[in-house]
This record gives sequence, C-alpha cells and structure tokens, in this order.
Amino acid sequence: MFDITFIQSIAWLVYLGSIVFILRKVSFAEFVEDKKKQHLVLGASISVFGLWLFRVGVTPGLDVHFLWLTAMTLLLGLRWALLSGFITLFVATLAGYDGWGMFGVNGLLGITAPILISYLIYNFSFHKLPRHFFVYVFFCAFFAGAAMIALKMLLLGGYYYLESFYPADIIVDTYLMLIPLLLFSEGMLNGMTMTLLIIYKPTWVYTFYDKYYLKDK
Repeated sequence: MFDITFIQSIAWLVYLGSIVFILRKVSFAEFVEDKKKQHLVLGASISVFGLWLFRVGVTPGLDVHFLWLTAMTLLLGLRWALLSGFITLFVATLAGYDGWGMFGVNGLLGITAPILISYLIYNFSFHKLPRHFFVYVFFCAFFAGAAMIALKMLLLGGYYYLESFYPADIIVDTYLMLIPLLLFSEGMLNGMTMTLLIIYKPTWVYTFYDKYYLKDK
C-alpha cells in the first residue's frame, strides 16, 4: 500500500474518470483494424517513455525532463494522445520512476493539462490564423511546446506548495527557475519533430492537412 493525501485521491478519481470517458469515445474496432494507428500510438508511447527516463533534479519530485506531448498531440489527435500519455505514465509508474500516490496528479497536471493546452493552441491556430506551413510549425509545435512545459511546471510547483511538501523558496529556486532554460529546448524538440514528420510522413500526422497548409487556394 502507499500513503495518499486527500488531493491525490481526488486527482486519482478525476484522472481515471477522464480516461474512462475517453475510452468510451474512441472506436477500438477501428483501432484493431488500423495497423498504422496501432504503430503510431505504441511508437509515441515508447518515445515519450524514453525521453522521460532522462530526468534531472536536486529535490525529490521536482525533477525536469522533456515532455514531447505537443508533438504527440499533433501526431495522434486529442483523444489518442491522452490515451498514449496514460499508457506512458502507467508504465513509468509501474517501473518505479514515479510513486503511485502521485499517479493522478501526474496524470492531470503532467499529461492532461499540457495536452489540452497544446490542442487548444492548435485549434486556435487552425480557426483564427492563416493556415500556413510555418504557422503550423512555429505556432502549433514550437510555441505550444514551450507553453506546455511552462504550464506543467507551474501547475506541479503550485501543487507541491499547496500540499506543503516544500516551501515556496525551494520550489522557485530549484524548480521554477528552470522554466526559462527549458522553453526553447522543449519548443525546438517539438518543432523539429513536426517539421520532419510533415515533410517525410505527412500522412502520419492527424492534425496536418495538405489541402490547407500546402496547396494554393
């Protein structure tokens, strides 16, 4: 068994409830028949898990690593990105990289919130900005990737402060101060990933449409 706080127990219920809701909204019959979708979901989960293994930090829990969740959202779409993130988090927790008590918090603040903000930025871009190749790469991938990791770190830092696990100065000095250093790196990782994908494998990318971004109107 593991110790769990009230906030953590609520996060567990909300996160698992959201996953159940998503599971009811996807077609597993189509997923079983679609080998490409299977490979993309599995490949994205393995890629994200591999990135998450390389984490650094001086305070337990307040460690940092690349997320790559914006690229996964653009690649798979909202629902399958959330499910792929769930698979990754479950395997990482099972392997001992995160505690089970933090499973719901990590799911909500470390996966769901970054993926939602990435998708909202993409959705805003698609409907409000010119549908151009460079807009897609720089705004939907680079900018969204930077915003996503900043949001995740701010939310997680706020959670640790709310739970009184660490005082505010420790959270700021050992965790939040790293946000400026990670913005460009995370944005570049997601931007380069999507640039390569839409050049060499555009049919893999769920959110990229040739008729909107490449062809003349």
